[in-house]
Amino acid sequence: MTLTDAPLIAVADACERAVRYTREDIAAFARLTGDTNPIHHDAQAAQRARHGEIIASGQQTTALMIGLAASHFSRADDGRPRELLCLNFNFAFKAPVFAEQDLLLRWRVASVEWNATLGGWLAHADGTAGVPHAAPAVVGRGTLLVKAASGN
Repeated sequence: MTLTDAPLIAVADACERAVRYTREDIAAFARLTGDTNPIHHDAQAAQRARHGEIIASGQQTTALMIGLAASHFSRADDGRPRELLCLNFNFAFKAPVFAEQDLLLRWRVASVEWNATLGGWLAHADGTAGVPHAAPAVVGRGTLLVKAASGN
């Protein structure tokens, strides 16, 4: 790949996915990841806590956000197979994520530049997760390296 070839990722490229957690999903994810905070599985403890009900762990939503970015930006649906490395992600938690809420996960590419040393396109993407038409519960920024798949 050279700078004159068409980028495999471009500014304003975007993806989104709708998700909904059940209380059981939240408790199972917390157990799987070793998060023993009772606000993720104990309704009585959650009622006594600040938000009053069971909330998802931050890592549950960020894991799905990273998975969405990795799946979308490594796609080959345009006949141009890609290799993707997720180099860095940072997240801030702005509001709790409750069970039985519809959430919309989104990423949008903010900048792209060719990196000759890495042999690919470095992209910075901005992400959000939250209830549609409301302020985001989670905001994120990711750095991705997108290259042509080996052998292409």
